[in-house]
Amino acid sequence: MATLAPSDASDTAAARAPGRRASSRSYARRMYPHWFLLPGAAVFVVLFIVPTFASFYYAFTRWTLFDVEFIGFDNFVTFFGDPQLSKGFTNTLIFGSLTSGLKIVLGLLIGVLLTSDIWGRGYLRAVVFFPVLVSTVGVGITFQALMDPYDGVINKFLAVFGIDGPGWLTNPDLALYSIILVDVWRGVGLAALIYMAGLVAIPQEYYEAARVDGAGGWHRFWSVTVPLVRPATTTVIILSLIGGLREFQLIWVMTGGGPGFASDVLASVIYKQYAYGFFGLSTAGNVVLFVVVSAVILPLFWWLNRKQTEL
Repeated sequence: MATLAPSDASDTAAARAPGRRASSRSYARRMYPHWFLLPGAAVFVVLFIVPTFASFYYAFTRWTLFDVEFIGFDNFVTFFGDPQLSKGFTNTLIFGSLTSGLKIVLGLLIGVLLTSDIWGRGYLRAVVFFPVLVSTVGVGITFQALMDPYDGVINKFLAVFGIDGPGWLTNPDLALYSIILVDVWRGVGLAALIYMAGLVAIPQEYYEAARVDGAGGWHRFWSVTVPLVRPATTTVIILSLIGGLREFQLIWVMTGGGPGFASDVLASVIYKQYAYGFFGLSTAGNVVLFVVVSAVILPLFWWLNRKQTEL
């Protein structure tokens, strides 16, 4: 069996060394951009992943700041036995679906208007988007005053025309829907902005071809605009539905879930349990809310993306 002389072996190792150094330098260059992901990944793990898994654990316990007792599924049994739950669950679905639907329709119509050639377009865009920048608490306090059944500006305005204004936030049949209208007013500007971004990206050749074929304004809107802004529609649906299903601040500021349980949603039911000191029970409620939102959003997101790829 032939063996390499010491000089030959050293020559071979020396020949391989530059290749290894070049390979390591190439690997370092490829990995260099990924190092910038580490700070964001660390924040994501600490602020989302760890609390999520901790919540799943504490949902099966009775805990305080000083001790933890594992109690199995007792928190979930108690939570689903809460008389407020069925009302809160129904209101959550109503709130999420109505706010999402109204933002889609109004956002698209406003987007079409504000991308057309109208006078004062820039000013109107700023006006429409302004409520998005206002604090949710500020919006809630403002509309709580405006909707006051006795001294509110809305009912005083209606009284000028001889109309007896209702108790927008004190009538159990109207409270939730009044908050829905306020939430739509607050969030439709973002939906309109997303739609405007999608509308300006549509090539004008499609509209010109439709005009040549004799298509009217409505036909161009329905056959050209609506299909081509489907990506924007998907974004608006997902964002508004997630926000609607998780809404708490606006509801709590305006009605506190009242009158009675009329405007309670899952988030407000969970908060009340936490305020009463039932920390494990409220954690179980958060897990239920997480599962509900995931069960609605993930299949919907998959279906919308599939429909989009079929176009």
